[in-house]
Amino acid sequence: MKHPFDFNIEKGTESILYIIENGTQPTFHHVSKVLYFADKAHLEKYGRFICGDSYVAMKNGPVPSGVYDLLKLARGDLPSIFCPPQEIVDEIHQAVNVLGRYGIIALRKADRDMLSQSDMECLNHSIKKYGNLSFSQLTELSHDKAWKSADQNDLMEIDHIVATFDNPEDLSDHLQDPHPGEI
Repeated sequence: MKHPFDFNIEKGTESILYIIENGTQPTFHHVSKVLYFADKAHLEKYGRFICGDSYVAMKNGPVPSGVYDLLKLARGDLPSIFCPPQEIVDEIHQAVNVLGRYGIIALRKADRDMLSQSDMECLNHSIKKYGNLSFSQLTELSHDKAWKSADQNDLMEIDHIVATFDNPEDLSDHLQDPHPGEI
């Protein structure tokens, strides 16, 4: 199934800040894994990812592609293929700073108005459950069936993520036709 969501840069930025602000270890890896588990919960319960990101099956588990690009942009090493508008560059530099290769420092608090109640609900649950786990624990837990079904460094198919849920048929139907009966 084609990825049904569009990445929202502002929600991606606020999600990074929210995860850091609420107690997870401020690293690329921890933010990526906490967001992955929050996105899975949000997809299963509400039918969408929090910021509409897509996931790549990397060596140490799923990585949210858009959020990873934002963090690389903050670090100053984003490939020239991705040339965001200057306002996006300025926004991410005003939001986070990267310490070393993978440490993240929040430069401001998350704008909670950019996140829905359901977004924060799933982020809070994921932070509480996964935020204090070690690098290796997060890597192992995120190596789920969806991750295993993708080739390394390739996009993870949304239907493979959905197949890990208790209600895969209903959610698959919804994602393929989220507005039944509309023309």
